[in-house]
Amino acid sequence: MSPLVARLIAVFLVGACLGSLVNWAIYTLAWFPRPISPWLARRAKRLPSSAWDRVPVLGWLALRREWPVHGARFWIRPMLLELSLGCALAALYWWEVERMGLVAGQLHGVLIVRPTTALHLQFASHVILLVFMLAASFIDIDEKIIPDEITVPGTLLGLALAAMCPISMLPQVAERPLVPAAASAPGVNLELANGGAAVGPKGGHFRLEPVTAAAPNEWPPGWGMPRVGTSLAVGVVCYWLWCFALMPRIWRGRRGLLFACWLIAARLRRELLRPPLLLILVLGTLAIVGAWAFAPQMWCGLLSSLVGLAASGGLVWAVRLIGSAALRREAMGFGDVTLMMMIGTFLGWQACLIAFFLAPFAGLLVGIAQFVLRRDDVIPYGPFLCLGAAAVTVRWAPLWGWARPIFALGWLVPTVLAICLVLLGVLLALWAFAKRALFGASTAQ
Repeated sequence: MSPLVARLIAVFLVGACLGSLVNWAIYTLAWFPRPISPWLARRAKRLPSSAWDRVPVLGWLALRREWPVHGARFWIRPMLLELSLGCALAALYWWEVERMGLVAGQLHGVLIVRPTTALHLQFASHVILLVFMLAASFIDIDEKIIPDEITVPGTLLGLALAAMCPISMLPQVAERPLVPAAASAPGVNLELANGGAAVGPKGGHFRLEPVTAAAPNEWPPGWGMPRVGTSLAVGVVCYWLWCFALMPRIWRGRRGLLFACWLIAARLRRELLRPPLLLILVLGTLAIVGAWAFAPQMWCGLLSSLVGLAASGGLVWAVRLIGSAALRREAMGFGDVTLMMMIGTFLGWQACLIAFFLAPFAGLLVGIAQFVLRRDDVIPYGPFLCLGAAAVTVRWAPLWGWARPIFALGWLVPTVLAICLVLLGVLLALWAFAKRALFGASTAQ
């Protein structure tokens, strides 16, 4: 057996075990938990079990005996999920590590020595993200809800991973000076397969770097200087925005504006003083300040992840507000906002922006078919956001090659994005008008 085949088999087995974890999350963290997973502690009190039931994939064949309790063919989906995740991770390992699929396409035929550590860290990061996205997607499909029990740990883990291993973020190959500045983005210098430095056409050294908040432009050295507080303020505000998104913000305007503002302020204060959110806010803020003050290399990844969190979630949040105003009904659940915030911590704001514009293509087809067949235009959008993120990750090299000149334009990108959001509001309003005119449907439903 070749070493590659052995590694692929090992990755498949790990993926199948992670599939069991995903199934546990799907049936435990849902709004209406179901005692289907063999790993549920309370399940043993109600149904007989054996150690064989907990074997990934094959265990579900033994659990078929429980169909009178859970329904016919209940075991098929969790079994296929574990099998599919194992196969998907093996294919992803072959693509990202063996073929260097996220990097080689950016080198334009230059043969380099494989940066093994960086590729494995990127692969591990994407595996973690995929596990969280799968759990969130299936719960959203089942119940049209995305629980905070998935997105909150996922977001914190994404921030920690970006801080400790910035190279685990999506890669970019950049030509930098032969002696990079000490405060530049972390990365590795690439070497040719036959030896020697990989030198670009401008005389600089090819480096494998994470896609930072400033990418494709070079990481500004001033952003990592402890005495410059601008970047610290940006990071803390991004983190506080996420904490604010976790608080209940139900607006009750029937008794007037002042009473509504007082009521929502009281609710926010009460929620903020509770231990879970209070600990998340205080400890997270202290960790951000510590990284900014004492670890410049760690700060680069952490700030990029924080900006990805705020920009990605802010985009979905803005679309939610615009859609709700245009359609006069809730256009997207707030779970989609926190889900995109979690994805942004792993992939950064650039990849999430591309993923957000890819997701509607699949969602539009499903939405139209569902509306024509059942006159129901309410679909869970979280799975499509996850599909868009997965597609961007796998096809990162060509997509980044296409989008890189656009993101290099700087502030022109958010300006164009703001115009697109306004146009989106106009289109949604036209859709609501056409829906009422053609089908007599009420947008208030």
